Amino acid sequence: MATSMEILEEAGVRSLHFGSHWIQGAMRVARPFALELEYTRQMMLPLLLRRGARWPRRVLLIGLGAASLTKFLYRHRPHAALTVIEIESEVVTAARQFFQLPVDPKRLAIIIGDGHDYVARTEREFDLIAVDGYDAKGRAGMLHTPPFYCNARARLGRQGLLVANLLSRTRGRPASVDAIREAFEGRAAALPPAAAGNTIIVAAAGDAIDVPVEALAAAARGLKRDAGLNLLPLVARLEAARRREGARFVL
Repeated sequence: MATSMEILEEAGVRSLHFGSHWIQGAMRVARPFALELEYTRQMMLPLLLRRGARWPRRVLLIGLGAASLTKFLYRHRPHAALTVIEIESEVVTAARQFFQLPVDPKRLAIIIGDGHDYVARTEREFDLIAVDGYDAKGRAGMLHTPPFYCNARARLGRQGLLVANLLSRTRGRPASVDAIREAFEGRAAALPPAAAGNTIIVAAAGDAIDVPVEALAAAARGLKRDAGLNLLPLVARLEAARRREGARFVL
C-alpha cells in the first residue's frame, strides 16, 4: 500500500485511516455488525425499495474499508451471496484482524482487484451493487466515471439497484451524479445529505420503483425492528424533499 494504515480507537469506536484525516470506515466495538457512520446507513436505503427479506440474493460491494456494509448484509441478509472487490490486500487483512470481517467462503467471496476492471469484465448478474472505494486522498480512480456506471448497469438484474457514496470537497452536487443519471437514463436520485462531504445516490435497473414515502416509513420501521437500523430520519428527509412530487419515491 502506498500510504500508511492507521487503526484508531476512541470512545468505543474503532476507525480505519489511510494516513490522512479521511475515515475509511468505523465500527463500534460493542456492536461490530451495526452501521456506525451515517452515510453507510443511508446506503442501505435499497432494502426499503425492493421489499422482502430474500432481496438481494447477489450483492457486489466495491471497496471494503472497515467492512461495515459487508458485515451488515452478511448478518441481516443470510440468503445473500456477497462478492467484495478490494484493491489492497492489506485492507482485507486489517478488516479481519481489527473489524471482525467474517471468513465464510460459501457466502462471502473477497477478490483483490480493481472494481472498475472487474465490472467491465465479469458476466455475473447482481441484485445490488454498492460502491464506496477511495484512496487516502479521497480519490476514486476510474470508479465514478461514465464507463464504470454503464458497465455496472449492465451487470444489474431485473430487480437491480446501484448505490454509491460520492465524496465532495466543495458545496453543491458531485459531478458523478450526472454520470450516473446518464448511464441509468435518468433513473437515479441523490438522497438528502445528512452530513457534509457525502452524497449517496441510488439508481435502478429493471422493474420500476414507485413507492409512497409512507410505505417507505412502514418498511423502515420493520427494518429497525429486525436489524436495529433506523432509516426513519432519512425517510423523513425524503418526504420533506419530495412533497412537490406527491411524497413518492420514483425511479
